[in-house]
Amino acid sequence: MSELILLKLGGSAITDKTQPMTARLDILERLATEIKNALDERGSDLQLLIGHGSGSFGHSVAAKYETHKGANRADSWLGFAEVAAVAAELNHIVLKTLRQAGIPAIKFQPSASTRTRGSQLMYFETYPIKEALREGLVPVVYGDVSVDANQGMSIVSTELLFDNLARELTPSKIALVGQVNGVYETDPLTDPNAELIEEIDGSNWDEVEGMLGGSHATDVTGGMFTKVRDMYRLTIAMPPMQAFVFSADEPGYVEALLKGQTVDFGTIIN
Repeated sequence: MSELILLKLGGSAITDKTQPMTARLDILERLATEIKNALDERGSDLQLLIGHGSGSFGHSVAAKYETHKGANRADSWLGFAEVAAVAAELNHIVLKTLRQAGIPAIKFQPSASTRTRGSQLMYFETYPIKEALREGLVPVVYGDVSVDANQGMSIVSTELLFDNLARELTPSKIALVGQVNGVYETDPLTDPNAELIEEIDGSNWDEVEGMLGGSHATDVTGGMFTKVRDMYRLTIAMPPMQAFVFSADEPGYVEALLKGQTVDFGTIIN
């Protein structure tokens, strides 16, 4: 049986979230090489589905139009189209980089295949994704806009897509790759003495929940707290699946995880 891994390239990893519409191409290219190396080594033993955040492309525009709050302004639907356009622009960059590295990546556009109701994903057409995986392709999804049953429109995050996909596809691992190397008790970008939380499980969740804050830059999908909470709930619902949070800035980390090597970095959620 092939091992299925869901890999999220976070917006903080692949874009400069403090500068609008700015991709970190050097990081993207290195990550693509690491992914390719793992796929080549493991062959049919590894199935991979990639998701990515919108970072400085989508979040700043979504915040401008308050897209996550629904169709509550005269320019809301214009904003809906603008957010979709910039999210797709970053996806084009990601997809091009992956394919240039020799990865058989194929795009699946969430705004064309999802429907939300507030924070819930009501509908997600996943049959084409399953077929792509079965045939050895690497599906790529991303944070995007979605038509919403309650408020007209919303944002569908990569984590929400992964939650749905994990329940259908039962991966062994979900990896969330960001700018910082795991989950910390305080923000490591502002606190040089921040302590890493190496593992999150039922024994320390209540304590961890009280420590977590938001993202250090504009993020309309909830920041670190929402991401970690959702992954914790998912691992509780689907043992023995594990989630990993670590840095894309550390060369070799993505490759090591995809190759099945022992992970002694970042944070493990189980």
